[in-house]
Amino acid sequence: MGYRVVVAGATGNVGREMVNILADREFPADEVALLASSRSVGEQIEYGETGKMLKVQNIEHFDPTGWDFALFAIGSEATKVYAPKFAAAGCTVIDNSSLYRMDPDVPLIVPEVNPEAIDGYRAKNIIANPNCSTAQMVVALKPLHDVAKIKRVVVATYQSVSGAGKQGMDELFEQSRNIFVGDPAEPKKFTKQIAFNVIPHIDSFLDDGSTKEEWKMVVETKKIMDPKVKVTATCVRVPVFVGHSEAINIEFENEISAEEAQKILREAPGVMLVDKREDGGYVTPIECVGEYATYVSRVREDPTVENGLALWCVSDNLRKGAALNAVQIAELLGRRHLQKAA
Repeated sequence: MGYRVVVAGATGNVGREMVNILADREFPADEVALLASSRSVGEQIEYGETGKMLKVQNIEHFDPTGWDFALFAIGSEATKVYAPKFAAAGCTVIDNSSLYRMDPDVPLIVPEVNPEAIDGYRAKNIIANPNCSTAQMVVALKPLHDVAKIKRVVVATYQSVSGAGKQGMDELFEQSRNIFVGDPAEPKKFTKQIAFNVIPHIDSFLDDGSTKEEWKMVVETKKIMDPKVKVTATCVRVPVFVGHSEAINIEFENEISAEEAQKILREAPGVMLVDKREDGGYVTPIECVGEYATYVSRVREDPTVENGLALWCVSDNLRKGAALNAVQIAELLGRRHLQKAA
């Protein structure tokens, strides 16, 4: 007997990826329900390669009693309304929004990094999915931290417009087209023109001059990996449709060479090392689209600090940064706690 699984927000970018990944990974689901707001009710989405079409239902009228998991991709405001309702009905919520990430009673999980933390899920029957840029970074950092103990991380992100949803992707497309034909490229979703430009601003500004996206990377890395690790981030939106990139500088307590780091990363779960010191011997965002792995390239020693390394990290933000990680959490929860057979 398999699981009964809900995907809430199934018509959005992340929700559609959740549906695809459940099918791709042959998740042991006997039944899948797709939910969205009233404006999407009745829309049909294909599940897997069998051609089976699932009809989108209204989340307002859905009864979660008897369902095992609910993968939420509906934003913080809607999650605030529906997550407690689903959790109270016995349906474990795996939430992609930022609402519960820093709640001490809610595990914040990246399965390759801190699987044991999922054991605390029963406190609220809710599990949080981390920020997309945090998720891929900790996958790359954790195996190195286990060996040489990270003291400090300085990261600059190059985040695709899909992180801002369909509106962000549409704006990049429309602005690019308008520029080529000589029409105005006025910003709507973003604060400045995104086509042929980069914007050092994601989410709202905080009192200290950082943005909320940068704050998320700091506090989430500490919660997932180690509260003693110091992190500073600069998060930048770039004119790429899908795939987040990160330039990461790491300072360790113990000595570690680039060669040793490469060896560790080559064997690390969830990591694909592509690091040839030649033209094209690295991964770019366009190559990671549709892939599950977090790619690491350009591993090298940093001579400006003691025990320093620098590396380049790329991942599909709609997959490992969101949908894939949520499905992996469901798989992990099934293995550790629910014990249902497929």
